[in-house]
Amino acid sequence: MKIVEADGFEFRFEDALDAFVFDETDSTKPTFHGAPMKGVDIVAEFAEAYVYVELKDYDDPSIYDVLGASTEDETNSRQASFKWLKNYLKYKFRDSYLYRHAEQKVDKPVHYVCLITFDNALNSRMQKSLKQELPVGKASRRWVQALATSCHVVNLDKWNENFPKWPVTRLAAAAAGGA
Repeated sequence: MKIVEADGFEFRFEDALDAFVFDETDSTKPTFHGAPMKGVDIVAEFAEAYVYVELKDYDDPSIYDVLGASTEDETNSRQASFKWLKNYLKYKFRDSYLYRHAEQKVDKPVHYVCLITFDNALNSRMQKSLKQELPVGKASRRWVQALATSCHVVNLDKWNENFPKWPVTRLAAAAAGGA
């Protein structure tokens, strides 16, 4: 069992060979990168795969919810916010993949899981959009391996429902303060 605390959450990865904060900011820690690229929050390694985990805890997710807009200006603003977040999540994955490639740590399938504090419908729209752009599966017949084998965008409840061997809880300090 590997336990990792990141961004106000605690993850317990049963059967993990390793799990750690990947976007480490402390230069004295062995997982610090020092390169000017983005990194996912957590990497967990299992016998058969790697799991990249990105966390986003929002107090007000409505700025990303295009369907909840009531005016054209609000729709345009929310579409721009949604696109920005989707691109941010995409590049966090891609940069992390490049880091791990340089470390020779992409020798197993890679799964990307974003824990975002949105409702299920908004997470579903984000997942669909993100899957298209990572891309998930082999994007080119010339590729020997896929960048991402799967992509999931879930909230805390769905995470624990979908990944019961990797329970996550919100830490008390984060629950009291919000993000």
